[in-house]
Amino acid sequence: MSAFKIADRPIGRDHPPFVIAEMSGNHNQSLERALEIVDAAAATGAHALKLQTYTPDTMTLDLDEGEFHIDDPASLWSGTSLYKLYEQAHTPWEWHAPIFERARKHGMLCFSTPFDETAVDFLEGLGVPAYKIASFENTDLPLIRRVAATGKPLIISSGMATVAELDEAVRAARAAGCEQIVLLKCTSSYPASPENSNVNTIAHMRELFDCEVGLSDHTMGVGAAVAAVALGASLIEKHFTLRRADGGVDSAFSLEPAEMKTLVVETERAWQSLGRVTYGPTRQEHASSVFRRSLYIVRDVEAGETLNAENVRAIRPGHGLSPKYLNVVLGTKVRQSLKRGTPLSWEALK
Repeated sequence: MSAFKIADRPIGRDHPPFVIAEMSGNHNQSLERALEIVDAAAATGAHALKLQTYTPDTMTLDLDEGEFHIDDPASLWSGTSLYKLYEQAHTPWEWHAPIFERARKHGMLCFSTPFDETAVDFLEGLGVPAYKIASFENTDLPLIRRVAATGKPLIISSGMATVAELDEAVRAARAAGCEQIVLLKCTSSYPASPENSNVNTIAHMRELFDCEVGLSDHTMGVGAAVAAVALGASLIEKHFTLRRADGGVDSAFSLEPAEMKTLVVETERAWQSLGRVTYGPTRQEHASSVFRRSLYIVRDVEAGETLNAENVRAIRPGHGLSPKYLNVVLGTKVRQSLKRGTPLSWEALK
């Protein structure tokens, strides 16, 4: 699949990885903090800021019992209800416009993850350049069709989806008119461990679905993202906060500004390092050939004298014959007197 653009930013393996800073609920219900996050994300060099667009009522029911109560002791959100979690985490819709405007002032793209059709309609009014489908929504084919019908690039996180489910999602998007698709390898645990990231899937996803691929990363640090780029990821998404110590629903698995800056720099370096399959010296390496070993006269010899292990050796620099010829020249006589430190050449031999 050929590369495409999100707004003016090219997405593809021939371009540096596109890095998205995910704000999610890290604004902690403060617009001022949300705008600080935009400023900080722009300063890291991240290429886009992403929000999530929903309300508690578009996500679930206001119940705190049974399956609506989170009681998994391993969950970051254990002890609350789904409704209260989404109440705490959602970004008020009236904040979207000022957040988008702040991002534009920094020259940074801004878009969102819609969770139902009303969110798509709202975001269309804000002129978003792309959409993201969250990992838990990738089986919501009506939502995917609605987003795809906008004709804008669509990013879909894999999460727990099987190959069959991803195939259904991609087919639904393409049938609705969307060809500019990025599939993100994503492990839907918070935080995710490196061992559960399985970034080798990225290359397989590209081949299987013939689309751009990337990583939605919930691990700590930047190692998984760098590995993903080495395996062909053209897009990296990471949750972002000002300070994990400030708390919040997603802070535990979010990067701080210095870490996000490192992510941006190191993923681009990883991309730059891929290059092509090549052997032999590069143009930059030619000057370093002097540091190879070569055959040198290491003790003065007179004309007609025989070379031996006492008067010729393989040493640095590399101006003489290759060391592979040592056994050839040993026992050979020289044409003229040679001083210690003379590089040995075929012309010097009888």
